[in-house]
Amino acid sequence: MVQADIGNGNGGAEMRPSGSRVRRLLERWRDDRGIWRRGTVLAACAVFIALLMILHAQIPNRIGNLGSLSETFLPWFGVFIPVLIAAALWRRSATALIAVLLPLVVWLNLFGGLLTGKSAASGGDLTVATHNVNADNPDPTGTAKAVAASGADVLALQELPAGQVETYERALADTYKYHSVQGTVGLWSKYPMSGTEPVDIRMGWTRAMRSTVATPDGEVAVYVAHMPSVRVKLHAGFTANQRDNSADELGEAIARESVGKVVLLGDLNGTMNDRSLNAVTSQMRSTQGAAGDGFGFSWPASFPMARIDQIMVKGVEPVSSWTLPRTDSDHLPIAASVSL
Repeated sequence: MVQADIGNGNGGAEMRPSGSRVRRLLERWRDDRGIWRRGTVLAACAVFIALLMILHAQIPNRIGNLGSLSETFLPWFGVFIPVLIAAALWRRSATALIAVLLPLVVWLNLFGGLLTGKSAASGGDLTVATHNVNADNPDPTGTAKAVAASGADVLALQELPAGQVETYERALADTYKYHSVQGTVGLWSKYPMSGTEPVDIRMGWTRAMRSTVATPDGEVAVYVAHMPSVRVKLHAGFTANQRDNSADELGEAIARESVGKVVLLGDLNGTMNDRSLNAVTSQMRSTQGAAGDGFGFSWPASFPMARIDQIMVKGVEPVSSWTLPRTDSDHLPIAASVSL
């Protein structure tokens, strides 16, 4: 009979050094008198990042729209936290490790709610979707059919080139009985549409529209918008002034809306954190923030870093929100289910 020497076998021998190494590490840190003096620069960096996140609304926009730029990528400030933790451990600095707790707590307070899924497994009276299809899309038919396959009752498309409108109309005709294209934006619906008209957002051409959709659960005013593009330039900073003016106009139009239930679908070229979109975001809820899974970044499609495509509601309850599979556009399509 073969007997196993559990106490003196290799397994026990392998376990002891590991525990010994941890003990030696803790003893070395305990006996290290410089543990509180080292890492002051790292600690200062941690406090600085925390202050940037806490006081992001105080960063002025007068200089190159720096405030809006920082708010566009605000969730990514969290990337610095594990870097600081690793550096603090490498420097064996208790001061830095404690300081890193500050940006960690701030980040979790701002964005921790997005780490847990809030989408309901089912439910909702209306499914909506929106997609910036990209004017240079090489496969408009495939893109249209892909977003229609999401099961959306109402679908909004932006950046429709005049020469491709008929292609999108043919591709979506079997799924949607009603539709309207105004300028470079369009709305397709399974339910009757009325009161369809362009919305002036100070662009010089039509990039926004509204329509009343008669769903089985009542009328819903649906807005489609494509805000002006923004750029980051060394000599000019974050060039977002035209977008900001358009957002103000769109916000005023929504505020004047007589229908109580409102849905906004579109590419706003800005995030919910961006103060310059306050005319819109102050009176509407983001379906992603209320009922999404994760951050729901939609741009750029190759490596999404920001959610600049939005589904927002007013007088309507979000049930779930999600991103759709990538098409040949540089944006990801997004969808949401709402309760009326």
